[in-house]
Amino acid sequence: MSKAPSADFTLPPAAPALSPRQVGLILFALTLGGFAIGTGEFAGMGLMPNMVASLGVTEPQVGHLISAYALGVVVGAPLLAILGAGWKRKTLLLSLIGFYALGNLASALGPTYGSLLLFRFIAGLPHGAYFGVAALTAVAISPPHQRGRAVSLVMLGLTLAILAGNPLATWAAQVVDWRWIYVAVAVISVVTAVLLAVWLPVQANGPKANPLAELRAFNRTPVWQALGIGAIGFAGMFTVFSYLAPTMLDVTGVSAGWIPLGLAGFGLGGVIGNFAGGWLFDRYGLRSVWVVLAWAVVALLLFPMMAGSLPTILLATVAIGLMGALGPILQSHLMDVAGDAQTLAAASHHAAFNMANALGPWLGGMAITAGYGWTSTGYVGAATAVVGLMIYAWASRTARTAASVPTAAAACET
Repeated sequence: MSKAPSADFTLPPAAPALSPRQVGLILFALTLGGFAIGTGEFAGMGLMPNMVASLGVTEPQVGHLISAYALGVVVGAPLLAILGAGWKRKTLLLSLIGFYALGNLASALGPTYGSLLLFRFIAGLPHGAYFGVAALTAVAISPPHQRGRAVSLVMLGLTLAILAGNPLATWAAQVVDWRWIYVAVAVISVVTAVLLAVWLPVQANGPKANPLAELRAFNRTPVWQALGIGAIGFAGMFTVFSYLAPTMLDVTGVSAGWIPLGLAGFGLGGVIGNFAGGWLFDRYGLRSVWVVLAWAVVALLLFPMMAGSLPTILLATVAIGLMGALGPILQSHLMDVAGDAQTLAAASHHAAFNMANALGPWLGGMAITAGYGWTSTGYVGAATAVVGLMIYAWASRTARTAASVPTAAAACET
């Protein structure tokens, strides 16, 4: 039986030659890549009415495009993390963001719904591995006591994509063809690759990982518990977010011009939650999970009652967007419990969140297709957050048991 990892995550020493300016430039490039990926990931939610009209499909079918991308992340994150474990971080990051550019360019050119399903799946493959390696790089060049902050800065790209990228994409799709949005994502990805090629030094590569050692270290209960919280507990946000556009049109009764503002509400909540999550983890560790999930249950249960008017649905989107605090909390926690599986665990974190991205639209689509209405997504999402709380309770008990074992052993020695 393998030895459990220490609760203290040991970082490789930061490169002494890196000045604060260099660190800032590297973090900016990593965040820009996250912005590109976040915009590509969530664009389909705001583009749903445009894609329905263009492709001649239904809203739940567009939801399947979102799920196809998410499943690509689920498959690609562990696979590419293992295949690239022995690569230098800079080489791996450049390869992953370049792959992402090609996947989104293919999505822009996909002529049919079937081809688009395939290309969205392909585009999702490098997502998780990019964020995993980016998070490890950011942590390696940051002070040890600011791990949560470093991870939250990398994740900031995702939340900025929800706040600004996707509302802009939704607005632009009302002016030009929606396919140009994926072209823009590809262009931003290429710019990210250029900046990383120029700014990311060899010193930031860190130690090479061993694929077999990562696989052995990965199979631990605390790792799977953290992934389970992300995969199920976070699904509630995507359940509502995926069908926000038709909900605003048919329930709130506003014009399509208001949809970008609704999406921006999720983004605003996500930005606040992202920084709050880093702050909470640096102070309270895993205990901060229950605070976020309890908030999520309340916000999601209130969503159906708040969807009837524009001011209240906008407030609801901000409240639900605060669930983004789970991102840096769980990513940082995984670094503590993953031992020698740092790259694989960091990438799998994003696979888990995209499992939530696949699970949310699927469950929400089932409720809508069954005739429960657009606002039923709130109740479905609250149920997934409750399951997340149950997994957290299990994880918390596991952590307490593990902590008591050394204490008991020390008492016996004395």
